[in-house]
Amino acid sequence: MCGITGWVAFDRDLTAERAVLEAMTATQLRRGPDAGGILLQPHAGLGHRRLAVIDIEGGVQPMTVEQDGRLLAALTYSGEVYNHRELRAELEAAGHRFRTRSDTEVVLRAYLEWGEGLAERLNGMFAFAVWDARREELLLVRDRMGVKPLYYRPTPDGVLFGSEIKAILAHPSVRPVVDLDGLRELLGHTRTPGLTPYRGILEVRPGHVVRVRRSGVSVRRYWALEAREHTDSLEATIATVRALLDDIVHRQLDADVPLCSLLSGGLDSSAITAIAAKELAATGAGPVRSFAVDFAGQPRNFHADPVRQTHDGPFAQLLADHVGADHSVIELDAAELADPAGRTATVRARDLPNGVGDMDVSLLMLFRDIRRRSTVALSGESADELFGGYRWFHDPVTVAAEDFPWAASLAAIAGAGSAPRERLLDAGLLRKLDLDGYRRTRYQEALTEVPHLDAADPLERRMREISYLNLTRFVCILLDRKDRMSMAHGLEVRVPFCDHRLVQYVFNTPWAMKAFDGREKSLLRAAVRDVLPPAVADRVKSPYPVSMDPLYPAQLRAELARLAAAGTSPALDLLDGRRLTDALAPDTDPQSVRLAVDLALDLDAWLTEYRVTLEI
Repeated sequence: MCGITGWVAFDRDLTAERAVLEAMTATQLRRGPDAGGILLQPHAGLGHRRLAVIDIEGGVQPMTVEQDGRLLAALTYSGEVYNHRELRAELEAAGHRFRTRSDTEVVLRAYLEWGEGLAERLNGMFAFAVWDARREELLLVRDRMGVKPLYYRPTPDGVLFGSEIKAILAHPSVRPVVDLDGLRELLGHTRTPGLTPYRGILEVRPGHVVRVRRSGVSVRRYWALEAREHTDSLEATIATVRALLDDIVHRQLDADVPLCSLLSGGLDSSAITAIAAKELAATGAGPVRSFAVDFAGQPRNFHADPVRQTHDGPFAQLLADHVGADHSVIELDAAELADPAGRTATVRARDLPNGVGDMDVSLLMLFRDIRRRSTVALSGESADELFGGYRWFHDPVTVAAEDFPWAASLAAIAGAGSAPRERLLDAGLLRKLDLDGYRRTRYQEALTEVPHLDAADPLERRMREISYLNLTRFVCILLDRKDRMSMAHGLEVRVPFCDHRLVQYVFNTPWAMKAFDGREKSLLRAAVRDVLPPAVADRVKSPYPVSMDPLYPAQLRAELARLAAAGTSPALDLLDGRRLTDALAPDTDPQSVRLAVDLALDLDAWLTEYRVTLEI
């Protein structure tokens, strides 16, 4: 896993712009702490920071192919291609000769053999750029599910691009400007593929390629979820899901560096950990190493609510004991979580505020500690979106709502009596933003994309829509979070449930099969029950944990009070004075305004660190 960046300019000589490329590449240092490189051509500059995972010595980048002393193509690449061995054999049969064992060289050679069509042949998580020196054109490619990030900014004579927005912002011609539409995207509980809150900066959409020529920029979609009739029986479907998971985990254990799993004790992470443990044991490479996060005093402070009914710790330990894992618990306390330095670090990692507070900070700290022992981790993201794990798949009111299901379910997720995340924002600004209207527009746009079968009954049709929205919108929120928090410490996180073969198959599995026993994720539960202890296999869905220490929201509010008293925070211009006073009043329960305070503090850190120009 790595960080990539670059600049294409057809009307200038970029060989004189090394300092700019070095500055852009330096922003990706945390993504690639092991090595770096820059390639400069008259009209293209590529930058790379490497996290060495496969072929430590051979996979140096940017990687080039030359013929008779002339550059043919150059690649700056981030990701893992899990079928690189099969592709290598196919390319060797076609006459290609390899210098390294790396999947990077397979991708470069695949471009020379198949051109833009290489994207359809890759199984993995990836974001890369190929400069074709023969044609003087750039190709940007992103994996099907958007596991690995890639952003770009068209310019009058070319393009700027990078794994993270900060790489583009490092170019001297770019200012961080956010307008009303940018704020709407940031605050509206949406995640519109292709857009970012920053004016002029786009993302390469999952499953797309972007081609940059002298004549302009063109975009092609090479993969999308398709509606296919599902003819397998329930028994065959369960067996197919399991066979796919076994193959996926087997492929994703490929690494030349220490590897581990993220284990919460929930169904998803436990399934991945158990299958990995079985695979490693079969090859004599075990035990599997696993990590969990917990909070000081959590067993004492934990209380069940409509969202989190059980504490993760005992279930994670039960699974670890069951499979013989080398298990570690990273415990964090309220003071660490509330430290403004941690919040600033998460904003720097994301390039944006998010307002989820300790969920980001704790993940960042968890990955910091994991990185001391492992370089690669397997994680359970996408299982809930794929198999129907969230409460909004099963609540008839939410299912019927004409809105993104997670937005319709937000009040229940926040907890009874809690203020919504935007509660402290200026009332006039909120009227101008019309977040509900913006979200409705984006929701209707998303529905037009959903592929349907003609004969589907109304419930099946609606559940296909809910699944599609989760797999193309909501999962991106979680994948963005996981990528930024992990790569901020040079940790590669792999997500087996995002394998496109599994995603396409389960997307077309009827809802009646996904919930055949009346529970969430029935299909997945049946497919992996044999490798799990019963208590873990039957555990009710519990989201990523938050600290329940009452000191945490109290410390957040104290920090906001300090900012309000100082009067210099740029975020104060976005906040409502009366609402702020109410939130800071002694008789206001800090827990009731926790989400709103988190967002206000995130906005302060973002506007301060990035010196954003708000054109609102």
